[in-house]
Amino acid sequence: MSASTASRAFCLSDFDFSLPSELIAQHPATERSGSRLLDGRAMQPVDRIFRDLPGLLREGDLLVFNDTRVVKARIFGEKASGGKLELLIERVLPAEAGNEAGGQGNEVVAHMKVSKKPLPGSVVHMAGGRQAGGFDAQLLGRWPTEDGPLFRFALHGPTGESPWELMDRHGHLPLPPYIERQQNTDHDPDEAEDSQRYQTVFARAPGAVAAPTAALHFDEGVLADLAARGIERASVTLHVGAGTFQPCKTENLAEHKMHSEWYEVPLATLAALERCRQRGGRVVAVGTTTVRTLESWAKTGQATGDTNIFITPGFAFQVADVLVTNFHLPKSTLMMLVSAFAGYAHIMGLYRHAIAQQYRFFSYGDAMLLERART
Repeated sequence: MSASTASRAFCLSDFDFSLPSELIAQHPATERSGSRLLDGRAMQPVDRIFRDLPGLLREGDLLVFNDTRVVKARIFGEKASGGKLELLIERVLPAEAGNEAGGQGNEVVAHMKVSKKPLPGSVVHMAGGRQAGGFDAQLLGRWPTEDGPLFRFALHGPTGESPWELMDRHGHLPLPPYIERQQNTDHDPDEAEDSQRYQTVFARAPGAVAAPTAALHFDEGVLADLAARGIERASVTLHVGAGTFQPCKTENLAEHKMHSEWYEVPLATLAALERCRQRGGRVVAVGTTTVRTLESWAKTGQATGDTNIFITPGFAFQVADVLVTNFHLPKSTLMMLVSAFAGYAHIMGLYRHAIAQQYRFFSYGDAMLLERART
């Protein structure tokens, strides 16, 4: 497979495609590993089932997962005036970040959906407010700069609960906007299913507002099969932010401002990557967030920090050799990433095949297996 299109100048409209709405998966497959897998390693696609994956890899390969855990970061409340608002908590700030509320680690940054934004210093009442068993949130300003896109709040629960405890008690799982669910209700019949299935079986580190969806297909049976075949596992952490759902809006890709997300590559994973290279194995990245984490580390030498890496055709990959990924939204930065990885023409052909064969798309949809295009 050739990356001959790498030198071409791409624009946003190159990554558009028409998708029938009925192919947008609203619920997960009955079994995690029972979803379909489009094997796109060769020029001609092959239709498979996800549980076939271990047999498609090699002994000595290293599978790298994102072990982030989705938190109940979506919380409803109201202003003092009674006006409704919604917070989507993107990040809990560490106590040493200079919290204004006594350094107790109760500050968060969030997206705010409201008709008229409150002024800094205002207190909003979430989930009924502190006096009614919920909590209050004081707006401290914007983040990360004075005119930044997010808002910084100090949270105050009835008995000094941490932001994690408040979210777990009062929050809702922040599903993608294309998954249709009842809004602002405690009686959503799908919530129990989502709380289990919009989470990977190995989720560990809380902090994501979206799941690393390629990993949703893995169950204990697939993991056991991988181990039996001598395929090593390792993990990274990237807390997926709401920006992952934001479409790119500039036709000139150079003008796009990429969102920032926190990542970490543990020492154990760095050692596993070195062992894999020494034995001649391949690094199999599970999901685009894993690719972004590994390539951020390779590019900067930093094993932890914030990344706003923007991967488009022409990008020189240094770590990932194989990619397991879901199907992505038109005009999304993730469409650009997979096109950079496997070749633009090849990806567009695979998407045409997937639509013709009625694969299920997006977060609860099916998966594809790709090899990195070689120049």
